[in-house]
Order: sequence, then C-alpha cells, then structure tokens
Amino acid sequence: MEYRTLGRTGLEVSVVGLGTEYLNGQSRENVVSVIREAIDRGVNYIDLVFSFPDYLNNLSEALRGRREQVILTGHLGSTERNGQYRKTRSPKQSEQAFREFLARLDTDYVDILFLHNCDKQKDYDQLTKPRGQMELAQRLRQAGQARFIGFSGHTVSTALQAIESGVVDVLMLPVNLAANAVPGKKDLLKACVAHNVGVVAMKPFAGGKLLQKQRTVRMSGYQMGGQSLNLKKSAPITPVQCLAYVLAQVGVCTTVPGCANLEQLDAALAYRQATEAEKDFSSLLADFQQYVAGECVYCNHCLPCPERIDIGQTIRLLEMAQRQLTAELQAEYEALPAKASACEECGVCVERCPFGVEVTAKMRQAVALFEGAH
Repeated sequence: MEYRTLGRTGLEVSVVGLGTEYLNGQSRENVVSVIREAIDRGVNYIDLVFSFPDYLNNLSEALRGRREQVILTGHLGSTERNGQYRKTRSPKQSEQAFREFLARLDTDYVDILFLHNCDKQKDYDQLTKPRGQMELAQRLRQAGQARFIGFSGHTVSTALQAIESGVVDVLMLPVNLAANAVPGKKDLLKACVAHNVGVVAMKPFAGGKLLQKQRTVRMSGYQMGGQSLNLKKSAPITPVQCLAYVLAQVGVCTTVPGCANLEQLDAALAYRQATEAEKDFSSLLADFQQYVAGECVYCNHCLPCPERIDIGQTIRLLEMAQRQLTAELQAEYEALPAKASACEECGVCVERCPFGVEVTAKMRQAVALFEGAH
C-alpha cells in the first residue's frame, strides 16, 4: 500500500481508504469481514458517516482491538431520527450525537471530525456563526475528542471559504472522472495545496455509475457544483482507472470508495498491484465534457422524509426499471418500507437536495411505473 501525508495533519494515510456508507444495513459478519480485511491489506483511513446504532455497533465490533491501527473519522451534524438519516446544524444535537458515536465505538476520540455536508452559502453561514458547529468542533478538538477538523461538501464556493478560514485541516469532496470539467475544481485543489489542507476524495466511482456496463449512461453532477453529464463512454471503465485518475489529481491524499462486500473491496484494492497500462485513464477524458442539471446520485442528503420514503433507493430502482422493469426490481420496490405513493409533495426534499433533482416528479414516475398496474 502507498501512503501519503494528509496535509498539515501530518498523518500518513493509505491512498485507498474505505467509505462505510454501503455497510449500513449489512450483517455484522459482513461488516467485520470487510473492515478487518481492509486493515489487513494496508487500509488505514476509514470514514464513518452515519449515526445509526446498529451501524456503529457493527463497526465497533469490527474495530475491536484495532482502533489504533486506523485513522477514524466522524461527521458533526450527521444524526438520525426514527431510523432515518438527518442532517442538523444544531450544536446541541450534534454534540449529543457525537458523544453517543464515541461511546458506541468505544473510543475517546476521532482523528478527523468533519463539519458535515455543507454546500449552500446559507448553510455555511449557519455552520460558522458564533456558537455554531465550527466553534463546537474547535471545542471538541481542544478537549482531545477530535485531533483535526475537516469539512465535507460538494461545491467549490463553500469549500474554498472553509479552507481559507484557517480552521479546516482536511477537505472531503467528490473527485472523479465525471468531475473532470467542473468549473473551479482544479483551482480549489490548488488552493488546498497552498493552505496545506489534506484532500480526501469521495465518490471516486460517481456512485457506481462510472462502472456501469452500458456505453450510454447519465452521469450525476453532484460534485462541486457541476451539472449532470450525458455520456457515451468510448470504452468500459474499470475501478483501477477511476482510482488512478483520482489519485493523480493535485492535492488528493486518499480516496474512500464505498465497499459493501469483499468482492467490491478486492476490486478497489486491485489498484495496489495494477500495471501502468491498467491505470491509464488518458483515453477516457474526452468523454467527460458536457453537463446537464438535475441528476440524482442516491446520496440521501434529501432525508429525512416525513413519510419515511427511502428517496435515494426509490429513485435508483426507478431509473433501473425505466430501462427494463423486471420481477426482481418490482419485488425490491414492494419491499420498501414506504412506497412513492406516500409522498405528500411537501417539497422539503427538494430544498435539501444539493443537485437540483426534481424529487417529487421522480416519485410520481415511480408510482406510475411500479404501482400503476397494482
């Protein structure tokens, strides 16, 4: 495994880290096997984004006896209510959730505490106001419960303000082939280098869409204010090529592919032994030049839904079924805890979405496709 210095933190991080979003809802056996296999193979940077009790309990078991082998993150403002992800800017709620996070993981600290998912200026202003979350993060650092402060988001404007604040040590944002032409991306990464802010690249596979077998795919423009991309791929894209592109970008120290099982972990860690020919992504760049707005990337930043709809999964199933509605997809839809028909079109999800997705229209489409004949 190759290691890089994470900006001014001085931490040596594995260039391939591990995102754990897709381990939420998995069996304890699977979570333990993925985490421990990753550590055994040199991964030492692990991003923990949720506050769900079962998720944290499973990760705690996976990390038992190995906490000091890893650089662990937490996200201030990522909470849950009634089993649903919920972002909050309340310092009180954030601190309460963070303390429970530490208790469930049986650790006294996180290495990096991220100010969670901030894209819009209004949100940034709330996060940085007096006695807001940024001050809370600084207080937790002073108390030894966080070694360094990070900032996660998708837009150039707020990310740039964060790194120029002098408070933020690490920036986490989407970096992938689909974002190659996003305006301002390269200048932002250069600014991180200038301020000695470490860069963690999330979404290296663009939510898995870069790896789809279809030559024609709709790429989501959720990274750094970019719009979505209508793409005709000139050739299949491999996980190794995706990671090689990400790790070739200025300032990037590590990337955190989400791995739901050992097979996906193997595909990501194939980067370690890949040849230069296998890593070559140069021929792919011409495919990533035009963007369109409004593509869902199933990130669930829109949650919580008052009607308990799993919006990301519903739209994911819809978009697959629009190509071909199979019995398997219908069964997956039927198994959802709340159907799209429960949508009251309150519009809260649309306000939260950082990518301009017309969520209520997607819900109507799902009702027509999955429930129209039922």
